[in-house]
Amino acid sequence: VFGKDITLILILNNLSFDRKTVKVDMSASTVLYTRRAVAEILKATTSVDLGSKQGKHIRLKIPYSYYGKYLTTDKRIQVTALCEVMHMHGVKLLVEKTIILEDTNIIIKIPRRVVVNKAVTLEISYANPLPEPVDRCVLLVTLMNQQVKIHLARLAPRERSKIYFEFTPRRAGPLQLQVDFSCDKFSHIKGFVTIAVAPA
Repeated sequence: VFGKDITLILILNNLSFDRKTVKVDMSASTVLYTRRAVAEILKATTSVDLGSKQGKHIRLKIPYSYYGKYLTTDKRIQVTALCEVMHMHGVKLLVEKTIILEDTNIIIKIPRRVVVNKAVTLEISYANPLPEPVDRCVLLVTLMNQQVKIHLARLAPRERSKIYFEFTPRRAGPLQLQVDFSCDKFSHIKGFVTIAVAPA
C-alpha cells in the first residue's frame, strides 16, 4: 500500500545434490508504466550457500523513506534480482517483479437512493497515508461535466478527514463521480463511483 514499507521475499532452491553458492545482486527503481526507470532507490548484494536440495529465503525491505519522493503518479516500483551461481561460468538467472502500489485513500459514500431533481449529499473521505504531514491539499471533484476544486486543511501523518458534497442530479441513469486528491507530497490519488439516478 502506498505510504508503507515494502517487504519482498526471494526464494532460492538448490535442486541438485551439490552444494552451491549463489551471489544475488538486487536493485529497485521507481518506473513509469512504460517500464522506463525514473530513479534507483535500492541496491544490495548478498551471497547464499545452499546445501544439497536446500531452499533459502532472502528478505528485501524497501522503506517508504527510500521510494516516497521518487514515485511517479504511476506508483510503480521495478525490483530485479540477478542470481549467479559461483564457480559455474555463465549460469545466471534474472528475476523481475513490478509492484503497483495501491491507494486506499478515497472513500465515497452515497445515499441508498438518488432521485432526479432531489438534492443529494455525498460523504468524501480522504487520507494522508504517509508517516509525515502533508500541506496544500486539494480535492478536485468531477461530476456532470463540471469540476469543483476544494482547498483542504493540512493533514497530520496517517490522518483521515472527510467533507460533505451536495449536488442535484438533473437526469435519470448512471452518473459518474470522480475525485482526485493532491498535496505537496503526492498527486492524483483517485477515487470514483457510478451513481444510479432513479426517475422522479
